[in-house]
Amino acid sequence: MENQNPAGQPPAYQPAIPDPALQEPALHKAGPEAPGRTTISDTAVAKVAAVAARSVSGVYALGSGTARALSALRDAVGGSDIGQGVRVEVGQTQVAVDINLVAQYGVPLQQLAQKVRAAVYSAVEQFVGLDVIEVNVEINDVHVPGLNDAKTTAEKSARQPAP
Repeated sequence: MENQNPAGQPPAYQPAIPDPALQEPALHKAGPEAPGRTTISDTAVAKVAAVAARSVSGVYALGSGTARALSALRDAVGGSDIGQGVRVEVGQTQVAVDINLVAQYGVPLQQLAQKVRAAVYSAVEQFVGLDVIEVNVEINDVHVPGLNDAKTTAEKSARQPAP
C-alpha cells in the first residue's frame, strides 16, 4: 500500500537515482593538508577590510578627499572601487592593513578608530584566514552635516552656466 500524505500536502521529493552533480564534494578525501596552493590577492583582502570598516557606525566614508573625488567619477561612468581608502600588504600567513577614513561629526575619534580596528581584525581573520599583524587607522577628515553639504551645493551652482 502507498504512503498516504495528509490532505493538501505534496509528496516529499525523493529522486529515484541520486544525481552525482548535486552531491557535495567529499572534503574528507583530500583533507585540510592536501597539496596545492591558495593565493589571496591584495584586492580581495582590501575589499573585506573596507566592508568591515564601513560597517562601523560613525564612519562617513573611506579614502582621502582626492580618492573620494576619483571614486565619484568612477561611479558616474559605472565603475566602483569598494576597496577605496584601504591599503593592504599580504604575506604568506600575515596581513597588515591601513585604513584611511572620514568620520561623522560628534563621534569620539579614538573610540571610532578602535572600533574600526577591531572590525577589520575580526573580518580579515575570519573571512580571509590570515593573521592580522596590524591595522593602522588614519582619520583624515570629519563630515559635518549641512556644512559640507552646503559647500558642495554652492560649488555645483557656481560651476553651472546661467540659464
